[in-house]
Amino acid sequence: MSGRTPRPRNPEGRMSLGQHLVELRKRLTRAGAAILIAAIAGFIVAEDIWRELSRPLVRIAEEQGREAQINFTAITEAFDTRMVIGLTFGIVVASPIWLYQLWAFIVPALHRKEKGYAIGFLAVSVPLFLAGCTAGWFVFPNIVTLLTSFAFDDSTTLLTARFYLDFALKLIIAIGVGFVLPVVLVMLNFARVLMGSSILKGWRVAILAITLFTALATPAADILSMFVLAIPMVGLYFLAAAVAVLNDRRVERREAKLAAAYDE
Repeated sequence: MSGRTPRPRNPEGRMSLGQHLVELRKRLTRAGAAILIAAIAGFIVAEDIWRELSRPLVRIAEEQGREAQINFTAITEAFDTRMVIGLTFGIVVASPIWLYQLWAFIVPALHRKEKGYAIGFLAVSVPLFLAGCTAGWFVFPNIVTLLTSFAFDDSTTLLTARFYLDFALKLIIAIGVGFVLPVVLVMLNFARVLMGSSILKGWRVAILAITLFTALATPAADILSMFVLAIPMVGLYFLAAAVAVLNDRRVERREAKLAAAYDE
């Protein structure tokens, strides 16, 4: 038998300040390592990613008959572009790991029921965010083609690499966040901040907002891409409304039982 004395367990999950700092360092180290490894992989494949991002300019030259190219206007801009692509790739690809590390650090402060909600929200949010980023990746070429089509005849489209990459990343991440918004609505409902009936009543405004967003994100001539982007977003909104309504009914039944027990 070992002479080591087992460390006593804290049934309430409380930790001292020193233990919190050690735990935070451990979680940050794991999250940082995951992002770093994925970022290195992203740096290696940055040229392939950049080639796909710049493909719309080839389409402009072919379809509009205008010269279109990306320029590097600073000595370090090419290296900076690779670094930004690699880091963004690392953050997106490693998101399941660093989000889990964040959740694992918060868990001790949550009750068992709240932990279940946190796991559920995390399990749903990550795939939705990645799906949204994927959708943004596929509609990005259409947006570039549309916006550059307003250029005057016989003009040349010259874009700086920094501006072009910044525009692409903001758009892709924005659509990814848009796919996660229904989960935020459900979280607000579970926190009793927003009722399911309110979410359901706002369906007209939600559909209008989604339609306007997808219309801006896709050219008018490409109706198929607009519907491909809009249909899942509308579906996710109604799914969030349905979950919120069911949760409201569950809460009402529980409160009714508690009220009946109190009256007795």
